[in-house]
Amino acid sequence: MSTAQQERPAKPARPAKSAQLNWWVRLRRDKSLLLMTAPAVALLLVFNYAPLFGIVTAFQEYDPLVGVWQSEWVGFDQFQQLFGDPAFWDSLKNTLYLSFVQLILFFPIPIALALLLNSVISERIRNFFQSVVYLPHFFSWVLAITIFQQMLGGAGVLNQFLRQHDISTWDIMTTPDTFALLVTSQGIWKEAGWGIIVFLAALSAINSELYEAAAADGAGRMRRMWHITLPGLRGVIVLMLVLRLGNALSVGFEQFLIQRNAVGHEAADVLDTFSFYYGIATGGYSYGAAAGLFKSVVSLLLIWAANKLAHAFGEDGLYRK
Repeated sequence: MSTAQQERPAKPARPAKSAQLNWWVRLRRDKSLLLMTAPAVALLLVFNYAPLFGIVTAFQEYDPLVGVWQSEWVGFDQFQQLFGDPAFWDSLKNTLYLSFVQLILFFPIPIALALLLNSVISERIRNFFQSVVYLPHFFSWVLAITIFQQMLGGAGVLNQFLRQHDISTWDIMTTPDTFALLVTSQGIWKEAGWGIIVFLAALSAINSELYEAAAADGAGRMRRMWHITLPGLRGVIVLMLVLRLGNALSVGFEQFLIQRNAVGHEAADVLDTFSFYYGIATGGYSYGAAAGLFKSVVSLLLIWAANKLAHAFGEDGLYRK
């Protein structure tokens, strides 16, 4: 090799093709994906992030006639009034109690339905059952509660049957003592079918060879479910439980608003309806905003604690540790 060839500098390595793409090229390359996500991003910005500016009204004596900038700043006075209001603590107690009842009675139902559907061999029967349990999700709460009223109300099918057989009637729709069970059963009927979608997707990701190997070893259906299916669902179950605990204070607004007059505010008032009735309906916008901010902060703490607990048990939770 000659001296000139030895002194010739080596050619620099060509950068990877992806590194050569500037933002404009990537924008043109992914424009279809960006256009698909643009409506969802716009809705998120308009309805979730833009209203965050209204949090400032919780620290004001907000007057809609003068606006946010001219309203009087009162600091934490709204929160002091809120924490001294017995109606607020009653609504918080109702919210926690109803959330606990729904967590115990409602949360396992979609898991059980997903396991049941997964065990059905006939695809036609499975599709029919899925359609039946999905359908109530698309009903409004007005229609759902009307159906329950026609079935369980004072003049409903159940009481008509009891009258025909000379049995004392019971108007379940207006009984405060069973209101928690009533709203939980309404939620199960309306939303349990829709909640199985995530669990069915997790079941489809389980390797079918595990079931074949277990069956070859003599494992029955229950042992296969206990040792293969449930461990395969554990991560999704923990994730959904974390999200459920994060929404523990959001037990429902429209459902309780419609039935509040029937059972009384002592049984049906939750934090959402409290913010509406004692805030917006009475013109106390700052008071309602303070109640809503309290609910949001507590929900954030709940979801953080639940996620930490998931990490302690070795699961990912909302994100990997």
